[in-house]
Amino acid sequence: MFPPTAYIRAPSMNAERVNRARVRAWRRGFREADLIFGPFADKHAQTFTETEMIAFEALLLEPDLDVYEWILQNQETPLAFETPLMQRLRAFAQSFRAGAESD
Repeated sequence: MFPPTAYIRAPSMNAERVNRARVRAWRRGFREADLIFGPFADKHAQTFTETEMIAFEALLLEPDLDVYEWILQNQETPLAFETPLMQRLRAFAQSFRAGAESD
């Protein structure tokens, strides 16, 4: 007899895919973006849903300065990138910057 579906765990995100995203997040080439994307990926990538991973990988393909400006809301974010993940990135960047400013 199989256990009820409530007890079946969803498979975790592919470890190789998560690690690849984390490395790319830390090595974007624009240090300010690295310091947002890297820690964010370290903290959250392991728990991304498939939709969040796709959105994150798409952001990693965009030019560094554009994504950085979208996160800081200095430029209008294209609708395709205005996702719940972008909101999480913005909140993370704000908390990250607030912690740096209090030092």
